[in-house]
Amino acid sequence: MILDLDIGNTLSKWRLKDAESSEIRSRGAVWTREEWRPGADIPDLDVVEAVRISSVARRSVLAQTVALLRKQVRDVHVARSEAEALGVTNGYEEPGRLGVDRWMGVLAGYQLAGGCCSVDCGSAITVDFVLPGGRHLGGYILPGLRLMKESLKLGTRNVAIDPDSEADELLAPGTKTVEAVNHGIYMAAVSAVNRIYSEVCDREGVALPLLLTGGDARVVSRGIQVPHAVWPDMVYGGLEACFPLTAAERAGRMAGAPAVPRPCALEKIRAGLAFSMLL
Repeated sequence: MILDLDIGNTLSKWRLKDAESSEIRSRGAVWTREEWRPGADIPDLDVVEAVRISSVARRSVLAQTVALLRKQVRDVHVARSEAEALGVTNGYEEPGRLGVDRWMGVLAGYQLAGGCCSVDCGSAITVDFVLPGGRHLGGYILPGLRLMKESLKLGTRNVAIDPDSEADELLAPGTKTVEAVNHGIYMAAVSAVNRIYSEVCDREGVALPLLLTGGDARVVSRGIQVPHAVWPDMVYGGLEACFPLTAAERAGRMAGAPAVPRPCALEKIRAGLAFSMLL
């Protein structure tokens, strides 16, 4: 089995993948912590022959995790943000400072679509662009839905936005405080993503496929105004591309990858942007 770990600042996700069939056997998530317990936090390691890790947690968390794994697992692969990988040139002046989860998303998106806008809707919402040809432009970071709610300190932080809500409902004025908060932060998030996408496509003269991942991708997706796809395993896809261990991965197939969304014509994106600027 292959154990894939996506360690975030708050939540850590894992999945077990069959090394022969490339099928996903199980998955889970736990709060990120300093001390990891196989069998409770992550699967028992006696069935694991290789591990791939993407981590944005504190260095001590990553170091402790790697030390634990290397006691029992033959191969442990840790992803790093690099100046260039898999045909993509990192747009950061200091490539190592780009969050590795964003880098994995960019690499996965590029392998899938040959140029894309990747949006990760987690604790923060990150928006990155890579052009056809592999030039990563850099990106944007804004507060995620939960972080925006916590910043208001109105006692509504534990009342989540229903991911099954329709966008029209979430964009309507709230008639009680919880609704006003939820609808306000939703409006802020989806408006920012829509505007960022349109502005960058206009400036670069290219309409890019849009891919969303992260815990809030499903609800944010409902307010995105251009064709797009939700790819929950996009960070894992980057790990598969960087460290291919199965026959399917070596052939370029990433588990759970969606069909590439066909973007709007650039002229339509520009027309929408021009109209919004007139209002």
